[in-house]
Amino acid sequence: METLPTIARQPSLETVRLLLRPLTPADAPAVQRLAGDREVASTTLNIPHPYPDGAAELWIGTLPQAYDSGEAVVFGITLHDGGELVGTCGLRLELPHARAEIGYWVGREYWGRGVATEAARAVIGYAFTRLGVRRVYAHFYTRNPASGAVMRKLGMTHEGKLRAHVLKWGVFEDIELYGVLREEW
Repeated sequence: METLPTIARQPSLETVRLLLRPLTPADAPAVQRLAGDREVASTTLNIPHPYPDGAAELWIGTLPQAYDSGEAVVFGITLHDGGELVGTCGLRLELPHARAEIGYWVGREYWGRGVATEAARAVIGYAFTRLGVRRVYAHFYTRNPASGAVMRKLGMTHEGKLRAHVLKWGVFEDIELYGVLREEW
């Protein structure tokens, strides 16, 4: 049986263009503005629209405990150039099963620039090398093929479609499921 490492203080991750770091209360206005964009919120399960005042602060406040308890790790995606927050990328951890679900969103003005792919690649690498998970998986709404393109660029394999699997804004959505194993990475 694999032994998984104990999670300590959340690190930051660096890529060529990005710094992925823990979110702070100072990030709340940017989270509300970027994630609150209707087009961004419509592609995620848990981001509300309109984005309520104070919700970003409350969410960010939950992240240290989620990290310390081994439930989740969320990184703010910032650009090395200027340091502004452009999105988030995180893992919902299921460490007893050596797996994690990756999720990400990027502000609309940063779409099509490879930011999500670059951030998710770093976070998947972190999951496999630092957290010791064996499997990372993700899903996206079938109507959001750009997210599927990110997953394919990451080397994830299409594992199936779940029809009418989630309810978003009163509409049942089909989702596509992708995954990658550590030995495939």
